[in-house]
Amino acid sequence: MSTELEILKSLESEAIEIFRETAASFKNPVLLYSIGKDSSVLLHLAKKAFYPAPIPFKLLHIDSTWNFKEMITFRDRIVAEGKFSLIAHSNQEGIDNGMNPFDFGISEYIRVMNTVPLREALDLYEVDAAIGGSRRDEEKSRAKERILSVREAGHRWDPRAQRPELWRTHNAKLAPGQTMRVFPVSDWTELDIWRYIALENIEVNPLYFSKVRPVVKRGKQLIMVDDERYQLNDGEEPEMKEVRFRTLGCYPLTAAVESTATNVAEVVEEVFQVKLSERATRLIDGENEDSMEKKKREGYF
Repeated sequence: MSTELEILKSLESEAIEIFRETAASFKNPVLLYSIGKDSSVLLHLAKKAFYPAPIPFKLLHIDSTWNFKEMITFRDRIVAEGKFSLIAHSNQEGIDNGMNPFDFGISEYIRVMNTVPLREALDLYEVDAAIGGSRRDEEKSRAKERILSVREAGHRWDPRAQRPELWRTHNAKLAPGQTMRVFPVSDWTELDIWRYIALENIEVNPLYFSKVRPVVKRGKQLIMVDDERYQLNDGEEPEMKEVRFRTLGCYPLTAAVESTATNVAEVVEEVFQVKLSERATRLIDGENEDSMEKKKREGYF
């Protein structure tokens, strides 16, 4: 067995163990399904962990209503084909108030349409553990997370209050008011994710592969104009470029990269060569926006 394959199998075994421990330790866990590559891998690992039984928890998608259209189409098909139970939750008050990333600012938009509805959904469905796809290589505040990461009352994250995980020992106990975030792929990298997708032949959203798409250039970023709601500047016209996405989310805040990678093997090679983190294509992490750590303290993913 090659070293690369040994690494992937070791990561897989660890993730499966975490899934099983989560199912055994908590009353009502959910799998946060963001429709991206990481959550596609999580869903695959969950199916492996409990096969031939169905996965013993629901999927939860926080729908900001600004996702790429192809994300929602992909989500609905995967859920239908897999016969999964999906909770799709949005902030109706934010929708009624016309909340968008253009007129209200990115930080306020993320708070209202992502953080608030996540907290609402976790409370409404009495979730005690939310399984997410965060990885430690994404962004520096992610590296402060534990695999089992405690949230205080109100879903507040305190990085200084996290429990040690020596020798892979996880503490799943909760005090009154606490909940848990669980990160089975915390030790994976973007390259590990793509190599595992190739190894296991996991289906991922077509947005990850290069295609000629309508984009506008904002600063150094290429933003895909996915529908008529995108607010163009005076004299601005979308142009057709061959691009793909390294990460998925709300389309006005998710930049594309120019690429010719049209399949998984080509994406693996491209990711192997690139030095810049995929988070560089997320406008919510820009230097003029709130830090990811501040967002996480407020209850963000």
